[in-house]
Amino acid sequence: MAARPKTRERIVQNALELFNQHGERSVSTNHIAAHMEISPGNLYYHFANKQEIISELFDQYQALLDSFLRPPAGRLATVEDKRFYLRAVLAAMWSYRFLHRDLEHLLDSDPQLAERYRLFSQRCLVQGQMIYKGFVEAGILQMDAQQVEAVTLNAWIILSSWIRFLCTTRESTLHLTEEALKRGVYQVLVLELGFVTAPYREAVDALCKEFHVPLNQALEQQD
Repeated sequence: MAARPKTRERIVQNALELFNQHGERSVSTNHIAAHMEISPGNLYYHFANKQEIISELFDQYQALLDSFLRPPAGRLATVEDKRFYLRAVLAAMWSYRFLHRDLEHLLDSDPQLAERYRLFSQRCLVQGQMIYKGFVEAGILQMDAQQVEAVTLNAWIILSSWIRFLCTTRESTLHLTEEALKRGVYQVLVLELGFVTAPYREAVDALCKEFHVPLNQALEQQD
């Protein structure tokens, strides 16, 4: 039988669930404690305030992206690697969607988190360029260094702001679906289409079909 998660881990897990469901601003430490059926004092023994919980969740999010946002080691990249990156990014965005949805508020409220996010963004841009360069070296994409830089930046802008964009299209910002996020990942894939070399066009077109979600479906309000 698996060991029961420790109280600190349970606090973080429950906070993530509540933040994703209700929005970070609507959830207090008392809400988290009540949801877990523990005393507020028990929660405060592990975390002095909500900012500390958010900080730990951001650590988890950074570690998750760092775990896959790198070129394959010891071999050339493949189209299957492209599928892996897209799926992994989608899963990360969905699992930590409150960070994307409430990002501006979170960074305004916590200067230390804002600085950490700035460094995280810079690191993601560097790693993203390395991944795109790997696809160029493998002959899947044909881009020069300036184009690699531009496409990486555009991809980051789309991924980091897609959930906020979705929130502007509906009355409630809470009822997002994974399919709606999938359309954002598709938008990144479309950025690359003009650079795909002829031998890989069919495989990348199939990838586009796999990730395509009709825009009206992505933007419609979910109850």
